[in-house]
Amino acid sequence: MFLNNKFVLFLFIALLVGVNVLVFSKISFIFNPLWVLIKTVVLPIILTGVVYYLLNPIVDFMEKKKVKRVYTISVLYLLIIGILVTVITLIVPVIREQLLGFFENFPAYSQTIQTEFERWIGSDLVAQFQATTNLNTQEIVSTISERATTILNHTWTGIGGLLGIVKELVLAIVTLPFILFYLLKDGHKLPGYILSFIPTKLRPGSLTVLQEANHQISSYIRGQVIVSMCIGVLLYIGYRIIGLEYSLVLAIAAACTAIVPYLGPAIAITPAIIVAAVTSPIMLLKMIVVWTVVQLVEGKFISPQIMGKSLKVHPITIIFVILTAGNLFGVVGILLAVPGYAVLKVLATHIFDWFKMRSQLYL
Repeated sequence: MFLNNKFVLFLFIALLVGVNVLVFSKISFIFNPLWVLIKTVVLPIILTGVVYYLLNPIVDFMEKKKVKRVYTISVLYLLIIGILVTVITLIVPVIREQLLGFFENFPAYSQTIQTEFERWIGSDLVAQFQATTNLNTQEIVSTISERATTILNHTWTGIGGLLGIVKELVLAIVTLPFILFYLLKDGHKLPGYILSFIPTKLRPGSLTVLQEANHQISSYIRGQVIVSMCIGVLLYIGYRIIGLEYSLVLAIAAACTAIVPYLGPAIAITPAIIVAAVTSPIMLLKMIVVWTVVQLVEGKFISPQIMGKSLKVHPITIIFVILTAGNLFGVVGILLAVPGYAVLKVLATHIFDWFKMRSQLYL
């Protein structure tokens, strides 16, 4: 009776898990080679997975039209090479020119912002507020300057880490075409290969989990990439209409950061606000109008049509998931937070249904 008690059995299993965690924590050095291997392959796998989910629907569609996958993949590679050559030839020089201009003018922008801030600090309204609250604005300014200096020092000391990240990114991009070719060619066989390691009785349910997880990831990646591209194009058109400087660079930055839901647009608007504010108050107002219109169009028309309700995750939940993943795993965690949460939600839902079904059988 003692051993058959479910609570005692649960405590026994928890004890075994705790002992295993303790033992593994004492011999963690054994897993260092495995950890190095994971760190080496995770970035190429992530980049390849994103491109795979974008291109695989085309390959599957052409296969249904009796075109071999190898032929479709070869044509796609040729098209991608042509697009890259066009981008490098036409767009990269413009981006380079705008980036150089922005960095050349950045000291002037900083001086303008500092002058405006000092003028605002010296105004009568701020003086009255300072007298009322007993705040020392000079101490605040000096504190901000010290913090900025500290951040710059940490930035310069982190150049070595930045170079390491660039090296890993270059290696990932170099290996991406080779991994992608074989993934597009034989990726449809991967679920069957995974199921071969699972007991026969669990294969139908495991196949359902794999299919739902694959649908969640593919829907999110395709939708988010398309939405980000639409935001970038709309912002570029709007910035060109109002005559904002560095419109192409600012639009590309907004498109890249828009991949992160909700938090990305808040980050992307910061450089645009700085450039517009330094130009003139009227330009700042125009920029805010353009940004508001683009966000309304994206929220009311683009995202509902492209993303739909496939993830079925509340926005507050997404924000908390992104913040938590960012604190735990950095930039990679921010990028993988939402699809990772969607996959875990699928697994948790099916595990709960499985336990519920087993409990009903025993009853």
